[in-house]
Amino acid sequence: MKPNQAHRARLLPIVAAVGALYGLAGLPAHASSHREAPAITATPKVDGTDFYMFNSYETGRAGFVTLVANYLPLQDSYGGPNYFKLDSNALYEIHIDNNGDGKEDITFQFRFNNALKGVTLPIGGSNVAIPLTQAGQVTAPNAAALNVNETFTVDVVRGDRRTGTRGAVTNASGGSATFAKPSDNIGVKTIPNYAAYAAQHVYSVNIPGCSTPGKVFVGQRKDPFAVNLGVIFDLINVPGAADFSAAEAAFLLDPAQKDAGADDLADKNVTALEIEVPTSCLVAAGGADPVIGGWTTASLRQGSLLSNAPKSGYATSAIAGGAWTQVSRLGHPLINEVIIGLPDKDKFNNAKPKDDGQFATYVTNPTLPALVEIALATPNIAPKNFPRTDLVTTFLTGISGVTQPKAFGNSPATGVASEMLRLNTAIAATPEAMQNRLGLLGGLLAGPGGDLAGYPNGRRPSDDVVDISLVAVMGGLCVANGMADTYKLGATCNPGNVPLGAAAFNLHDGVDQAGAKVKAAGPLLPAFPYLGTPIPGAR
Repeated sequence: MKPNQAHRARLLPIVAAVGALYGLAGLPAHASSHREAPAITATPKVDGTDFYMFNSYETGRAGFVTLVANYLPLQDSYGGPNYFKLDSNALYEIHIDNNGDGKEDITFQFRFNNALKGVTLPIGGSNVAIPLTQAGQVTAPNAAALNVNETFTVDVVRGDRRTGTRGAVTNASGGSATFAKPSDNIGVKTIPNYAAYAAQHVYSVNIPGCSTPGKVFVGQRKDPFAVNLGVIFDLINVPGAADFSAAEAAFLLDPAQKDAGADDLADKNVTALEIEVPTSCLVAAGGADPVIGGWTTASLRQGSLLSNAPKSGYATSAIAGGAWTQVSRLGHPLINEVIIGLPDKDKFNNAKPKDDGQFATYVTNPTLPALVEIALATPNIAPKNFPRTDLVTTFLTGISGVTQPKAFGNSPATGVASEMLRLNTAIAATPEAMQNRLGLLGGLLAGPGGDLAGYPNGRRPSDDVVDISLVAVMGGLCVANGMADTYKLGATCNPGNVPLGAAAFNLHDGVDQAGAKVKAAGPLLPAFPYLGTPIPGAR
């Protein structure tokens, strides 16, 4: 597969940029960030799974950016009676850097409260508390039948996330700073029309510092990420192929097999924190630079005291206190899952983007290509371009002319190399029906008028981030580098060091993101909150 001559000049920079994901999205990188580090497996309520940031493509919402942070992975729809409420002792945050210094300039802070209503039934002359989350049908926010009312608040902090200027996001209707969160999708008997019920929890909101209202929604959604989890972590155990064989490699290089695998998240839900914000409120003052960077974190109090005699109530077995301590972090998908070495996974979750130089070796000398050779028993298929300094520079500074903040072009440069998802807000959103599953790379391959608004220019729910990354993992950058003599990234990027050659453009993981969203029980929505209706516990 080779791009035509008319598009080589446009293709090369973006493949170079996608190639920057080489150090952060190795071949078996298909689990996003579900259970990615040892410590976070003990606290799934604060485990960030995916982060999306894109120019809103809902009709009539040009000039808005949608931010989505998903938490609490691998939710089984039947997981009652408590289901998947978020942690009232946690701080969930979405951060925006709009000047390229690797530090947050705007932070949206979500806090949750789970209030026990104490529904009772008269049993034998006594009023006895029920054991369930609900005592009847639920059709509206804070319904009388709900035994636990879930609510949340959102604050906007400008400047440092702990010491900056703070203001509350409020409901544009009535001015309340407290919002109802919908119950999880218990089943059709309890919630007959979940889509209609959840829609009542989409709020038009006033955001401090913004002259135009935005939108907020927090609630359970169908997990939009498509992944062949079991196969991948069993050393790429390709279905129907002999173990440790060339047949497994052939499967991954055959475009006809791009949707032949099983999506292990097809029956899983997730909890989404979503906010749509006017673009003018996210970019730097004056709008001189349209590029923003974003990431999500979750923090817990530094101390927790377990009680040997918990009080009656809801979640009363521990008392939390002390300073906030970051325990989860996510910008680009896949990083901590499969790139950061096991000894440093917890450390990465605690780190800030401005300090990412400490993890540079994992990018300049990634281990995943070597693990792929072992898994497929196919020696010498990994690129040999070490150290990958060209990829590190491209990735950590953004894509020149697309997602690179202007701070890196200053003289002297004032930008700080740091890992975060970056979005050029000046590139118009592509309508849902026209989105290319291969994101920006696919848009450029498609020719003039192609979709330029996808990953790694931000990330949309339909972007097949795995396949986009695979092209780069096995040398797509260097192959493209050899297609035009006028485009050079440096001596370390030599097409002769890429054994797969142009075949790298055919790589896939066996699960097609676009196909998965069509087949999903909760397909994506064309409008905010975009993520599909969660799978019910009983149908």
